[in-house]
Amino acid sequence: MTESTTDQSVRLAKRVAEMRPCSRREAELYIEGGYVSVDGVVVEEAGARITPEQEITIAADATLLEAVPVTLLLHKAVGVNGGIGKDGLPALHQIKPDTLTRTAPSQRFLKRHLANLALTLPLETQASGLLVLTQDFRVNRKLTEEAARMEQEIIVEVGGEIAENGLALLNHGLPFNGKPLPPIKVSWQNERRLRFAVKGPKPGQIEHMCKMVGLSVVAMKRIRIGRIAMSSLPQGEWRYLQPHERF
Repeated sequence: MTESTTDQSVRLAKRVAEMRPCSRREAELYIEGGYVSVDGVVVEEAGARITPEQEITIAADATLLEAVPVTLLLHKAVGVNGGIGKDGLPALHQIKPDTLTRTAPSQRFLKRHLANLALTLPLETQASGLLVLTQDFRVNRKLTEEAARMEQEIIVEVGGEIAENGLALLNHGLPFNGKPLPPIKVSWQNERRLRFAVKGPKPGQIEHMCKMVGLSVVAMKRIRIGRIAMSSLPQGEWRYLQPHERF
């Protein structure tokens, strides 16, 4: 017995090219740019197949301009691996596109924005706060090459009692790895929290400094890198770096 029905599906790009009208490659660019919906759902795969009864919609603002690389700002939670590599990304893949409307209403979310991200200025696993993940080589280069000059603001919750003249020593006068540290801006935020404004901190540096003046680190949160502050971004969520923002 032979199959009585035939597959009437066609490539989505073919249908878009007929609707626009445009070349097949241009149709693929519209799809990859997130401008094409099938039955109300955005489809980014140019090779997707559709049936005649499915409704195809092309966004009014569809453009063939090349998609620009994005930079994401993530509020990392304690315990999430913040080192370089894919281990730093699990929280990103849990974010649903509709949660972005609050933090970046004008940005079109694409699945490709979660690919090929470079993580700059990593955080230790037990620290929380601002992480920068970028597809933009210019942002990556700036944060990498200027790391030693880029000021980071870190809030440190401490335990213990600070030594006499300890705050002055934190600001200037302590060594790390056998070398004297340059002047650092350290001040009390409240009776248990210190604010560090430090350029290019090394792993373990802040814990070492606190220990040398009689304090133990309970928690650390990075709230600013250069001119970019984490502000009210909720823990575990992320937003796009906007075009007007500069580190």
